Amino acid sequence: MKLKRFFWIAILSITTLIGVMMPGKIQAHTSSNTLFQTSTISALSVGIYEGNTNFQQLKKYGDFGLGTVNYLDGEMIGLDGKFYQVKADGVASIIPDAIASPFATVTFFKPEKLIRLAGQMNYQQFQESLDRRLTTKNHPYAIRIQGNFPYLKFRSVPKQSSPYRPLADALKEQSVFELRNVNGTLVGFRTPKYMEGVNVKGYHFHFLTANRKTGGHILDGQFQNAKVEIDTISNIEMNLPKTAEFDQADLGDGRPDVK
Repeated sequence: MKLKRFFWIAILSITTLIGVMMPGKIQAHTSSNTLFQTSTISALSVGIYEGNTNFQQLKKYGDFGLGTVNYLDGEMIGLDGKFYQVKADGVASIIPDAIASPFATVTFFKPEKLIRLAGQMNYQQFQESLDRRLTTKNHPYAIRIQGNFPYLKFRSVPKQSSPYRPLADALKEQSVFELRNVNGTLVGFRTPKYMEGVNVKGYHFHFLTANRKTGGHILDGQFQNAKVEIDTISNIEMNLPKTAEFDQADLGDGRPDVK
């Protein structure tokens, strides 16, 4: 526990130092194996739904990713350099550059490996099968899966108003959608367990249909002969919110109950 805490204190100290040296500036990094993140999942879990990193800035750090938008107004999917917002009504639309995000994870996606998972499996079996094919569980991975899915169950969340409730309470009002034999793309990451509290540990996927009309956060699904593209992440950069709410928040033990 002490080693884990020291590890993240070191990362946050470096992030803070960069912010002091270059106030108000975000420097673009084009490395395909760099993950950029704004805020933390533990901050989102306690109800910090306003950030000050906008999508114009996020595009400098990646063309692929997921997260949400300010006020927890739906799910965000970044694909092929475009960022989409899926609101609680299930409708997807392009996010204007000026809109900000309270939590997002992005990278420049350049797949280095293709993994084929034969047969049909549910979401849990898919994760277990993919885990067995990864060379290490100590690196984050960016993951893209394109094609036809026999069944997908996904959600979006409604826009929140201040004073903000914790994420677990906001999710009680989530909208849930189910589609069968649907074409589209799963955009996601696998995050090591030691990053719990900073990001969602394990697998985290958002979905966007091929026609870019709907999508959301994956809850369950069926996968048939999945072709999984993998980009291994070796660098992590963070931009923490410059808000009083973040500064004063009690982020607890860094173990949010988010699924």
